Amino acid sequence: QVQLAESGGGLVQAGGSLRLSCVASGRTFTAYGMGWFRQAPGKERELVAAINWVGDDTYYTDSVKGRFTISRDNARNTVNLQMNSLKPEDTAIYSCAAGGTWDLPTRQTDFVSWGQGTQVTISS
Repeated sequence: QVQLAESGGGLVQAGGSLRLSCVASGRTFTAYGMGWFRQAPGKERELVAAINWVGDDTYYTDSVKGRFTISRDNARNTVNLQMNSLKPEDTAIYSCAAGGTWDLPTRQTDFVSWGQGTQVTISS
C-alpha cells in the first residue's frame, strides 16, 4: 500500500501559478502511474491529470490542457502539478492518487490510493 502526502496549495489571484507536489512512500514508486484529482464544493471528483510510471505518457482533462503540466521525479518518489493561468473555476481540493499498475491511469477506477488533499483557491 502507498501513502501519499500533498503540499503546495494556497490562495492566488486569477492568472497566477501554483505548483503542487506529492511524495509517495510505502510501495515501489516506479511500479505505478500517478494522477491528480480535484473536487470543488457540490461537484464530483474529477481526474485533472495523470502520468505513467516512466513519465513519457500523460493525460489532461480538457479544461486544463495548455495550462497544467504533470511531471514525476522517480528518484525522489514525487509527482508534481504545475498550474499556470489559474482561473476561479480551478478552485478545489486537489489530491494526488496512485494507480494500480505502471500504465497511464485515465479512469477513476484505475486508482487505488489517494492522499488527503490540499486546498487551492483562486480569487477573481
